Amino acid sequence: MPVLERGGAQVWQRRTMGERLVRWIGWLIGLVVFAVCWQKISESTTWFFVWDAPRIAGDIWDRATPPKWEYIARLGRPIWDTLNIATLGTMISLCLAVPVAFLAARNTTPSALFVRPVALLIIVATRSINSLIWALLLIAIIGPGVFAGVVAIAIRSIGFCAKLLYEAIEEIDATQVEAISATGASRWQVMAYGIVPQILPAFAGIAVFRWDINIRESTVLGLVGAGGIGLQLSSSLNVLAWPQVSLILLVILAAVVISEWVSAKVRGAII
Repeated sequence: MPVLERGGAQVWQRRTMGERLVRWIGWLIGLVVFAVCWQKISESTTWFFVWDAPRIAGDIWDRATPPKWEYIARLGRPIWDTLNIATLGTMISLCLAVPVAFLAARNTTPSALFVRPVALLIIVATRSINSLIWALLLIAIIGPGVFAGVVAIAIRSIGFCAKLLYEAIEEIDATQVEAISATGASRWQVMAYGIVPQILPAFAGIAVFRWDINIRESTVLGLVGAGGIGLQLSSSLNVLAWPQVSLILLVILAAVVISEWVSAKVRGAII
């Protein structure tokens, strides 16, 4: 809005006085909230340990280097269990996510009033709880071990895969579906020949992407007793065996890098 200055010259301003006042009040409220939160954090923080953190980190680094390379012979089975947890969990989740996705998509659900809300509830419920929490619950129910880790990864992945997949189903080209329906095809034939071919690339990409994520998540499930290399990491941390800890972290890093490379190659081939 133009503002007249002395001499009759006009100066254009981006915001009015009221808009600038509202912005300044917003900034002031934000600063007050930040100050209050910082005060609460400071009251519950032992600052001596914070200032002493660089020295402690340096001491742990000295204890952890060099890694205990001969310990790597005992990590073959745990890393294999980790890969199995991620792979089997992803496969189980995909088998369960596909029907949930078709029930949740607006253009494929049999009932938008009753069935779709239930499918969406399943998607939200499985995505809202972290895999570590699922693992803790499952360990209390079925006991510790690799099976609890597989189920935890599977449950956590259902919502992720189903959400991306049902969004892909809703974005398909409707003209292909209409063309197949016009031939007198049944509902299942329309789905098999009109919908599935269109979502197969998205399905493959989602599967590989989720498997890559599950590799990372399965490496830490052992910290709560769900098997895998995380169990070895927890045991080494409990006895302060820092050279073993550094070696385990290197193995985890290598596994994650390899899984990232594999998933990138597969996604590149699909796309």
